[in-house]
Amino acid sequence: MEVTNRKMLKIIKVRLEEAKGAWPEELPNVLWAYRTTVRTPTGETPFGLTYGTKVVIPIEVGVTSMRREVFHKNSNDDQLKINLDCLDEVRKEASQKMTKYQQKMVEYYNKRVKRKRLDIGDLVLTKSHQ
Repeated sequence: MEVTNRKMLKIIKVRLEEAKGAWPEELPNVLWAYRTTVRTPTGETPFGLTYGTKVVIPIEVGVTSMRREVFHKNSNDDQLKINLDCLDEVRKEASQKMTKYQQKMVEYYNKRVKRKRLDIGDLVLTKSHQ
């Protein structure tokens, strides 16, 4: 599931508000979710961009899965090294995706903006600062 940062932050806020006084206990779970959720603009997780690999969720540690079945320590260590070597390239690609995403957002916004020309003498509503 891909989400935008705004959506993810809203989810975090709701989750911590629900925890009320127990938020220190809930915070690690919320941060884990934040760091391991794919972001729409980049197509990557913050965890992946930091460590160069996909995260193993806690449930996968105790349950038999395809990922665990094909795990071999030596080849895994080699693959981790390769992933780290390629991390700069992955980050660059994520940055390019982010730039494209931002350009699309600007285009979307600009299509919907109604330009209004103001002339000298036109009345404009302003916010007063007290």
